[in-house]
Amino acid sequence: MGFEALLKEFTAAVEAGDGKRLANLFTDDGIYHDTFYGAFQGHDAIAHMLEGMFWRDAEAFAWEMTDPVSEGDRGYARWIFSYTSKLPEASGRRVVFEGMSLFRLRDGKIQHYGEIFDRALALEQVAFPPERISRFVGKAVAELRARVAGTRHLPAQD
Repeated sequence: MGFEALLKEFTAAVEAGDGKRLANLFTDDGIYHDTFYGAFQGHDAIAHMLEGMFWRDAEAFAWEMTDPVSEGDRGYARWIFSYTSKLPEASGRRVVFEGMSLFRLRDGKIQHYGEIFDRALALEQVAFPPERISRFVGKAVAELRARVAGTRHLPAQD
């Protein structure tokens, strides 16, 4: 399956809430790293993430991937993503944000999926209180700083 076809199948599976369909796009040891829920490895975990977490907390997903680029074992795409929240503090509210995805591919399947987007924009739309958004963003800052610690971007003494 080509990269653009893979993206269409990926987003269609998410929009349909079909965990098995999504999981089958991944290698047996594949990882879906979601910015909100964390990393899920293997078909069963990926299927559970979609059906038991995404669709527990939201519905009416729409996901459009654009500007796909791939070469070898890497693929990238910009996207716009939306859903209707089921969370008590924002039940019925439509949430929309945009970002970018990185796919690591192996033998025509996804070995690792990751994404980058402004978390605070999404959290504000689900009416999280400022202190909860601050904690979430603070955790993201700590993870970023840990990843780049000791590099020219963040010397070891900073």
